Amino acid sequence: MEYRKLGNTGLKVSQVSLGGNNFGWYADENVSISVINHALDVGINFIDTADIYDHGNSEIFIGKALKGKRDRVIIATKFSGPMGDNPNDRGGSRYHVIRAAEASLKRLQTDYIDVYQMHFPDTQTSIEETLRALDDLIRAGKVRYIGCSNFTAWQLTEALWTSRTHNLHSFATNQVRYNLLERSIESELVPCCLVQNVGIIPWFPLAGGFLTGKYRKGEERPADGRLSGPSPAGPPGNRAYDIFFTDTNFEKLTIWESFAKNHGHTMGELAIAWLLSKPYVSTVIAGSRKVEQIDSNIAAVEWKLSPEDIAEFEAAEAPK
Repeated sequence: MEYRKLGNTGLKVSQVSLGGNNFGWYADENVSISVINHALDVGINFIDTADIYDHGNSEIFIGKALKGKRDRVIIATKFSGPMGDNPNDRGGSRYHVIRAAEASLKRLQTDYIDVYQMHFPDTQTSIEETLRALDDLIRAGKVRYIGCSNFTAWQLTEALWTSRTHNLHSFATNQVRYNLLERSIESELVPCCLVQNVGIIPWFPLAGGFLTGKYRKGEERPADGRLSGPSPAGPPGNRAYDIFFTDTNFEKLTIWESFAKNHGHTMGELAIAWLLSKPYVSTVIAGSRKVEQIDSNIAAVEWKLSPEDIAEFEAAEAPK
């Protein structure tokens, strides 16, 4: 495993990290713990989760798995998603931030969170209120660094300006949906992060398995596929992932698979290696339901895409 600097912090994190969104929703406690233990064994030292993942069960499983191993891992978790029916059980208010942090610490069985991230922007709460609460958590020793997730360029800029103006700790990272099929962040957010020295942490790097070739045009989706059912956060019958199954995307997949094969690699390795070729990417979060998936994900670290590889890849004829 190789390691990179996490945003503007002094932390060194594994290039491929372990996402906790499968724990609880898709993997039970025993499977989750075995996956976490294997991740540690192969050198992964960054585990990302959130309080809303299976309503706290992801954090609980991680806490149990890391008992006696806390010093080996950088734990990142998130707040602001709905954790109850009460209107104050979500968002970025001081009330919720402090309560959410205390609850996550208890579930994770630790006395500090390495990277505490705001999962979603809260348009109804002043970002100053949120940042002051986070700053207090850092000063109390309960949080080491802070980050955000799903923030646009202007939202991140406002948060950084607020931190500097009021001498508060600032977001070191921004965790965003980014993969070969979803590159909209490159127009504004990437330049913003480069200028502000904020690390980008891609989530959904394999597009739920689409970028591994797991799904084929005209074929029935595999029953165990992430994209085969509704999004776990959505209502019953929700098919939020249907947007990936277009003729254009399948054509792109064919071209990219050929490129990967010609270089002696798999499509999944290409998807992660391509993200790691970006200097602004701190670590790539890859969720795993099985031990074998971890090995597949970290194999991408060995493929260093050269400038020539990138040029060849970008020149490949892709559907318009």
